[in-house]
Amino acid sequence: MPSITPTHSKQIDGKPLWVVDNIASANEIANLFNGLEASAFKRNEIARPDTASFKHWALNLQPQQFSQLPFFPRLLETVNQLTADQYQVYRGYVNYSSYGDMLFTHTDCLPEHNEMTALMYVAPHWDIEWGGETLYYNKFDDCEFACTPKPGRLAIFHGAIKHAGRPPNKVCTMPRYTLAFKLEKVK
Repeated sequence: MPSITPTHSKQIDGKPLWVVDNIASANEIANLFNGLEASAFKRNEIARPDTASFKHWALNLQPQQFSQLPFFPRLLETVNQLTADQYQVYRGYVNYSSYGDMLFTHTDCLPEHNEMTALMYVAPHWDIEWGGETLYYNKFDDCEFACTPKPGRLAIFHGAIKHAGRPPNKVCTMPRYTLAFKLEKVK
């Protein structure tokens, strides 16, 4: 695989965040989006224990499901190339949000854990007026970076960076899907 050049590269409180475009083709994203439209999402995912009464929609994936995604090897190689380590997926799922949903800030791991999150935006197209950005915060709760949910865009970040996906605006004509992979270092 050729060397990866991130669209964005940032450190937040000393923890890395990269954004890479075009890991998946437009056709691969459209096919995944169409499959998700017929999927059985459950409203059982929470951001943090103190927000447990505000569940959001998610679809858990089994390892054989995400390993069959045509772009999955490229995604994993991108993570490993950017981090200069070997990571493996221990959980994969898809988040679904639409106008009116409440998505809270959270972290995906404790600060001392060396876990990464790979978040891919799944939409055949996205209008900037629809919102739906993922916001990344520093230790003072100031937003340091906003990631626009462009089709096939991949955000890779240390799981201890506080972040929140924002639901789409009222004028959005489609759901906001994010394909999330939680990764741990290979021992």
